[in-house]
Amino acid sequence: MTEPPSRNPEKTSAKIQQKRPELRVRPTAPILPPSNIQGSALMVVISIMAFLACLTLGGVSMVRSTAASWESQISREITIQIKPDDNFDMEKALTQARDLALTFVGTKSGQIVDEAATARLLEPWLGPGLDLKDLPVPRLVIITIDESNPPDFDSMRALLKDSIPQATLDDHRTWVDRLVSMAHTTVMIGTGILLLVFTAMVLTVVFATRGALSGNRHVVEVLHFVGAESSFVATEFQKHFLKISLKGSAIGSALAALFFATAGFWQSRTLATPETDQATALFGTFSVGVLGYAGIFATMIVIALLTTFTARLTVMRTIYEIDTLRSDPTRTDGIGS
Repeated sequence: MTEPPSRNPEKTSAKIQQKRPELRVRPTAPILPPSNIQGSALMVVISIMAFLACLTLGGVSMVRSTAASWESQISREITIQIKPDDNFDMEKALTQARDLALTFVGTKSGQIVDEAATARLLEPWLGPGLDLKDLPVPRLVIITIDESNPPDFDSMRALLKDSIPQATLDDHRTWVDRLVSMAHTTVMIGTGILLLVFTAMVLTVVFATRGALSGNRHVVEVLHFVGAESSFVATEFQKHFLKISLKGSAIGSALAALFFATAGFWQSRTLATPETDQATALFGTFSVGVLGYAGIFATMIVIALLTTFTARLTVMRTIYEIDTLRSDPTRTDGIGS
């Protein structure tokens, strides 16, 4: 006879548990989809604005450094200009002017600009092979001064005028004042452009957040109905816009840094050409340096934080309007259905 089947309850329960499928918790989906048309368009807009902001910041930094270099170079030197005249010993006058200037306290050294150097200075305008003897071209004496203890320019100018009537002294103070004014004006213009870019970005984020809320209004209302706090909903939107702003600002800042790096490399490779020489003389080098790149990175972080903060405030304000309209349906200043 065959033995009856085993009726051990422990074995039977173990077999049932082995056959029963494991329960898995469905992962929660975010309130906003991770990527949609609005998010992509907003990221492109933030990239463009970040590029413009970093480009403006780098340009202002470059112009300021160039103006400071000009101011430093000009403030270290003064120029004595001697005009030619009939039966006038130019070389003797140049030497006399240099020696008179060096007698003043605050002067360091003097250099007479020879005819060859003067011809090179005039070559861009009058062409090569210039003979200074055929033209009434003034000659120059460059005096290096002590910036911390400059000489008495008025006394030096009066002494030179008495000794050499054809000599005039230029201490470059007028040019320094113009450079300082230009630098301040450039900084003000750059700051204004940055403010306009940030303002446009804030308005763009406000409209984008309201559009996202309008498209997901039913989700927000359900969350409110089940008891979700406004801070939770705002945090979800904040995370969404933080990712978009970080990507957009990173792309725009990287493009701006690449632009300055490429411009600096191109300038270093074409230093001998007249175009590059003129651009370098006017704007300086296109390299923004370590501080410039640090400023670009800081601008990227500021744009991301500003976008995130603006999105959170907009969400909180919109949810407040929804709650106000729900509590008092007769009001029309809330968000319409």
